[in-house]
Amino acid sequence: MKNIEYSAQFCVVGGGLAGLCAAIAAARHGIKTVLIHDRSVLGGNSSSEIRMWVCGAHGDDNRETGIIEEIELENFYQNPAHKYSIWDSVLYEKAILEPNLKLILNCTCLKAETIDNKIVSVTGWQLNSQTYYTVTADYFADCSGDSILAPLTGAEYMYGRESKSEYNETIPPDVADKKTMGMSCLFQIRETDHKTTFVPPSWAYTYETDEELPMASHKKDSNFWWIELGGTKDCIHDTDECRDELLKIVYGVWDHMKNKGDHGVDNWELEWIGFLPGKRESRRYKGAHVITQNDVEAGGKFDDVIAYAGWTMDDHFPEGFYYRGGHPTIYHPAPSPWGIGFKSLYSRNIKNLLFAGRNISVTHAALSSCRVMATCALLGQAVGTAVAVMEEDNSTPETIDSNKLQNYLMDDDCYIPGKQRKVSALSKKAVCSAPIVMNGIERRKENMWSSKKCETIEYTFAKPEFVSKVRLVFDSNLNRNYHNMPCNYKLYEKDFVLPDTLIKEYKIIVTDEAGTQNIISVTDNHQRFVMHDIGQAAVSVKFVPIKTHGCKTFNLFDFELI
Repeated sequence: MKNIEYSAQFCVVGGGLAGLCAAIAAARHGIKTVLIHDRSVLGGNSSSEIRMWVCGAHGDDNRETGIIEEIELENFYQNPAHKYSIWDSVLYEKAILEPNLKLILNCTCLKAETIDNKIVSVTGWQLNSQTYYTVTADYFADCSGDSILAPLTGAEYMYGRESKSEYNETIPPDVADKKTMGMSCLFQIRETDHKTTFVPPSWAYTYETDEELPMASHKKDSNFWWIELGGTKDCIHDTDECRDELLKIVYGVWDHMKNKGDHGVDNWELEWIGFLPGKRESRRYKGAHVITQNDVEAGGKFDDVIAYAGWTMDDHFPEGFYYRGGHPTIYHPAPSPWGIGFKSLYSRNIKNLLFAGRNISVTHAALSSCRVMATCALLGQAVGTAVAVMEEDNSTPETIDSNKLQNYLMDDDCYIPGKQRKVSALSKKAVCSAPIVMNGIERRKENMWSSKKCETIEYTFAKPEFVSKVRLVFDSNLNRNYHNMPCNYKLYEKDFVLPDTLIKEYKIIVTDEAGTQNIISVTDNHQRFVMHDIGQAAVSVKFVPIKTHGCKTFNLFDFELI
């Protein structure tokens, strides 16, 4: 056996989208970070092992930005054939290219040392190398979904459904119980140019008629989320038992679609079946504040809001596939967006424990609106950025400067409902030919500069000023109607591409007092949020658009000097 020790400022346990975004955010702010993940690939429910597409807030212009938008755009760029193995590699790349981030995969956290209600270290076991990894850090974030650090540290947590009376909610049952939303094994199908056959395994269930599958649509454009179990069992300890039953159901559903009547899938074949269930709910931490159904319905008007959600309160019945009372979920309305406060992202009794993802401090009812992955990614970025603020100010989760945290997040292209990003003092010193690109609001058409010609935008100074960076926010079409990856594979797929609204080619022209020009030329931009290092005195800085990814107009939300 081998033992390896790391000393860091921040340790993240769990490499789903929440954990990945937490680790990247902290590392980019200069924090020495370690990310421990128990699988061989990152992404959690979005990974090639589970293959749930990334969902988020409903409504126009409410798509999540920041690191999660960066990842999705990178995937469209690198992965035009929509291969899940490439999606895995895009996530992996984002981690390994951060110099302040150490990634430890295939490592299961099994021990935590605490002193005076503070975590000192966590230890994980990496089976393939037969190595123990022990990480000491100032702060720890549990982004594992199942909240592995709760039983290891004694952190307070919740499990199951609260009663109506506990938080004065209307969605929960009258009496509290240990039931949850369940887990699903998804499957994917691929269209071919010929008729295909399918022979089910002998142990698969058989569903002869449509009446035996009344719970939801089993058309070919479904992602089969309703093949769900575990809500009446223990969604942690009974995972493998649930998987075995889910696989029998999965094969039985596809056998029904292929061999029991006409379901329009003659030319479709089974591409992939997930042997790792994707989970919706298990342990939820108790934080300084527990977000309730009432908080959601009121819009989450917290002073310390650092992220937002906007999925409906999509409350799945615990019986899942075996529920026979109608549709297997109730879609309770929720405003979009509604704000999530930082007080729900740190433990009420373990001093240096934070969390992000589906395990934050929310009731069962509130969880049903904030458990989807794009929301979880925002929470991760908020937690990672919070650690940077706390390390910088020598503060704690209870004493953190929430205004500073909000400003850091907005500067990193995260939208915070009810808040407006502060425009840099340097930009305000100059005269800008298109003031709309410095209004601090980076979504919705009324805040976007748009030109059908190759017009330029220019900042000019009365005297030379030192320009450190140029900040740009392009239009990545936040209202695009497709996800990060498909749920099935059509013969000819036109979606899942880079938004044509992005500006692909442009120049930044920096002119000094002597008239000398420093020209930055970009020929293959595929991101929404871009920063360029300048590092010189200038009397003018000009943005020159040249070509888009197909759109007839040049669109820009922010062009700012720092």
